[in-house]
Amino acid sequence: MPSKVWVENFYSMITNIFIIICGFVLLIIGADWFVKGASALAKRFHVSELAIGLTVVAFGTSAPELVVNTFAAWDGYSDIVFGNIIGSNNFNLYFILGLSGVIVALGVQSSTAWREIPFSLGAALVLFLLVNDSLWGTGLEPRLSRPDALILLAFFGAFLYYVYRQMRSDAVVLPEPETQQYPGWKTSLLIVLGLAGLIIGGKLVVNHATDLARALHVSEKIIGLTIVAAGTSLPELATSLVAAIRKNNDIAVGNIIGSNIFNIFLILGVSALIRPVAFNIQFNTDLYILLGGTAFLWLAMFTGRRKKLDRWEAGLLLAFFVGYTVFLLTKG
Repeated sequence: MPSKVWVENFYSMITNIFIIICGFVLLIIGADWFVKGASALAKRFHVSELAIGLTVVAFGTSAPELVVNTFAAWDGYSDIVFGNIIGSNNFNLYFILGLSGVIVALGVQSSTAWREIPFSLGAALVLFLLVNDSLWGTGLEPRLSRPDALILLAFFGAFLYYVYRQMRSDAVVLPEPETQQYPGWKTSLLIVLGLAGLIIGGKLVVNHATDLARALHVSEKIIGLTIVAAGTSLPELATSLVAAIRKNNDIAVGNIIGSNIFNIFLILGVSALIRPVAFNIQFNTDLYILLGGTAFLWLAMFTGRRKKLDRWEAGLLLAFFVGYTVFLLTKG
């Protein structure tokens, strides 16, 4: 007969998992409502569709990671901060892009192959250089400081300007999506409820992810790299899979590359601006994996069929992710 302690631990674990799932649901619904309401409000004040896409909609896809990291940074859960972003980027790259590429070979535009994928590789490299203070003989503890945060946000501004220029150059051939209009009361309600969902969902995920780590006797690092990272990447998963099925290859790939750049430059930048974040050097292994995977994706653009992630290449990404996840769970 199970002991009372074992039963209590099992109940605690199941409860935490259930609440984390509820938190993810609130995050996704909250982000969707906030984007709809904020887009309608921006359109009411005659803000262009281009500007809305670059700001409000881009924020919406990154909102789960941003909110979770904001709470984690504020509460001092540094392993959740880095685990969420590094884990999300690896999940995006290896699992989502791998799965999408197995469904259909993913061709991309020249700008993605020559500029955006290298920019993503550069983002991971910049993060590695900033957090590993001890490697450069500075005598400082590894961390992401507020000056580091300003550097990341400056890179984010540069990337945003690049995207703006790119969208302007494509505007002749790419019709802009129309923003749905709502009555004033509904717009306000969507914004308020969306923000509430983001805040409550983010708090639930952070608090109960750390509780789950204790219940399972694993580190917050492992929880951040797996459960939290996968949960906050659900919007990217849905977007890329639908795009791959519909053979909208540029959306499937661009969604992942853009998200990975946003996660490092914007979300980690904001996180460290709120409070400097201590860096666990054990994350370097996961950063090497991110750097290696992004470099592999870039090389894949020039092997086999050029500017295309072939099915076998996507299969390698997916297979590696399975092995990597098993390694994390076994190590944890």
